[in-house]
Amino acid sequence: MRDLGIGRTPLREAVKRLALENLVAVQPRSGTYVTGVDAADIVHIAEVRAELEAHAAELAARRLDGELRERAEALLEQVRALERSDAQALMGLDEAIHRLIWEGSHNPYLIETLERYFVLSLRVWYVVLDRVPGLTTAVLDHASLLEAVLGGDPVHARELMREHVIAFEREIVAAFGRE
Repeated sequence: MRDLGIGRTPLREAVKRLALENLVAVQPRSGTYVTGVDAADIVHIAEVRAELEAHAAELAARRLDGELRERAEALLEQVRALERSDAQALMGLDEAIHRLIWEGSHNPYLIETLERYFVLSLRVWYVVLDRVPGLTTAVLDHASLLEAVLGGDPVHARELMREHVIAFEREIVAAFGRE
């Protein structure tokens, strides 16, 4: 509390939120602990994300408009210009594309749900990110996805996003085996 300059109530609320998101476990009269990361977690998370992200991509292909369309075009140019990049930059670009797709769905409940699952996924990814050889390819694959969304092709956008989530999940699970 002293380091952050906050009171007891904001800290308690932050810990409650972390516990709700399964990022920490609160043990009464013992303490608060960061929960473990398991390869099975990414499989379970990806099963949900694959369908929800695919649905968001389908909706975005139908509903993308105005400023979001401009952002999608700019992200597409970034992907096309991408050469070798560090993992942090690649993950940042990947996240920006996912968030654009969610926003393009224009469904606040879907966006909120995907945000939660994305945070859970990031936690697992960062444990093994240095052992994921296909990260650049995964981000480069977003060019086709963005083209489908910009071209108003909901079926193809859905298919590409679903495959992206599943393929990346396979990479992460394989990376757990490389420890």
